[in-house]
Amino acid sequence: MSIGGIKLNYYIGEFSKKIGLSIDTLRYYEKLGLIYPERNKINRRIYSEKDVEWLKFIIRLKETNMPIKDIQYYSKLRYEGDKTLEERLKLLEEQMDRLTFEKSKIEENILHLEKKINTYKKMIAKTKVLK
Repeated sequence: MSIGGIKLNYYIGEFSKKIGLSIDTLRYYEKLGLIYPERNKINRRIYSEKDVEWLKFIIRLKETNMPIKDIQYYSKLRYEGDKTLEERLKLLEEQMDRLTFEKSKIEENILHLEKKINTYKKMIAKTKVLK
């Protein structure tokens, strides 16, 4: 089905191509409880545009290195509805804290490497002057 050129429902093969994940990965995510696609009369998975947005968010959470157990819990809460908004917010805030900490460590390491690089450049420049 489509409205205004936008397709609303996808079988697993077309959905896999649209979202950029393999069919095996989609089935694995379903097994983990991250997604719950609808089923048609003959039990084929049917994905919607809402599933597209949800999977993009799951991918984003994975990119932030959120532990899979936390993503599973977040997904469970999401499917339970708005009564879980505060718990979901808490999970996202905890992940933001982890990312902020990681970012500060990366910035520290960048500064250390910049100092070391500058030291080597100065040493190399001195040896070239002496030659």
